[in-house]
Amino acid sequence: MTSYHNLIAGRWVGAQSGRLRPNVNPTKSSEIIAEFPESDGLDLQNAITAAAAAFPKWRSVSIVARGEILYRAADLLTARAELIAKDLVLEEGKTLPEAIGETMRAAAIFRYYAGEARQETGEVYAASDPSTLLYTRREPIGVVGVITPWNFPIAIPAWKIAPALIYGNTLVWKPADLTPLTAYHLTSALVDAGLPEGVINVVFGPGSVLGPALTTDNKVRGISFTGSNKVGRNIAIASAELGKKYQLEMGGKNAVVVLADADLDLAVEMTIRGAMRSTGQKCTATSRVIVEAPLLNTFTEALAERCRNLAVGNPFDSQTYMGPLASLDQQRTVLDYIQIGKEEGARLVTGGETLGSEGFFVTPTVFTDVDPNSRIATEEIFGPVVSVVPAANLSDAIGLVNTSRFGLSTAVFTRDIGKAMRYVDEIECGIVHVNSETAGAEPHVPFGGMKESSSNSREQGKSAREFYTQVKTVYFDKPSPA
Repeated sequence: MTSYHNLIAGRWVGAQSGRLRPNVNPTKSSEIIAEFPESDGLDLQNAITAAAAAFPKWRSVSIVARGEILYRAADLLTARAELIAKDLVLEEGKTLPEAIGETMRAAAIFRYYAGEARQETGEVYAASDPSTLLYTRREPIGVVGVITPWNFPIAIPAWKIAPALIYGNTLVWKPADLTPLTAYHLTSALVDAGLPEGVINVVFGPGSVLGPALTTDNKVRGISFTGSNKVGRNIAIASAELGKKYQLEMGGKNAVVVLADADLDLAVEMTIRGAMRSTGQKCTATSRVIVEAPLLNTFTEALAERCRNLAVGNPFDSQTYMGPLASLDQQRTVLDYIQIGKEEGARLVTGGETLGSEGFFVTPTVFTDVDPNSRIATEEIFGPVVSVVPAANLSDAIGLVNTSRFGLSTAVFTRDIGKAMRYVDEIECGIVHVNSETAGAEPHVPFGGMKESSSNSREQGKSAREFYTQVKTVYFDKPSPA
């Protein structure tokens, strides 16, 4: 069995404790894929020290030269996509086509930010004194701590790491416990592309230990986090107390609205894609389906029938639509919510079962007769579970969507342009889809939510520059002639 190491100051080193953690295959839970360091605060301090030491030299590197490194890393990810994707499937459980797509998305993100090296880095302003050159310049914030989740173990790290690097910051990355092998591959691409020693440092280990240590260190000037609301709130409090920047992407309870005039087949197919791909383990996954009354029964029956026919099993099988959940804990959480739904009086139309004696599988699950205030309709489940809720009309549907404390992504299905535009205008979500699934985001546009789904910041595209840089205003007075 292969044992892997942390990357600190350009060297692959084991944890100071010498302890290792098993990396488990969620499809075959008895299989240990590899072992990774169980690091502690001492390892993290060494990584932070290395990042701080590397920062002055890295910030002085031409932004164009930084971009060339990202281009090379993107090419390496592309060349290694099949290998990386296979390891991603082994440790996270999504299907092979999804894993290949995610790896290629990471490469596309690197290329996008490499291209940002040729964009403006400041602005020139008119000054009241004609002898003054008045301009701004954007500069890196310093050492950035990156904490990433297991559900998109290469794409989400890429959209944090790439902008941090292109704008001249150094990094300490704490990858998710469940998907360290994918993190190793992403890091290796950057190292092999020529990233200097200490610019990125990767520490594997428990988030409960490494997360707080990373957040509270004064040498770390910003934290970018994707994960649970509970952890996000703690990061916000600690960061605010220390005056450091923080960027949080957290929960979602994303709703699809299906109006009576919708294309039924399209609405069902897009709901399935949004709810069941990646086994529902997406912050943008469809979790609620709000259906206008005239279409309610027809839509629910069609959705349930489609779910019954989805192939669930080995994610390497080309016929498989949905693989396992990522861990035993995740499976238990989803099964607990299914039981809660039954106890709350919702009607289980299909699904809610496990498969086999090995692997963390739960079949695609549809509830109807769901109270919109119930737990399964308001709390994030993060699994292949959909609650169908009736709505009297568009106004009622908008109200039901907006009652959620989350506001990440939503979709509306209608043939009426006026209704679609009203939905876009009135809905309280950071991402709105019209006649397409709630999941999915392109790398060059802002990504983020409203309300408790984010810290009101945005990731990806040019929006990332707001977090990873700080603005310096310069008043440059021309000297008088001698």
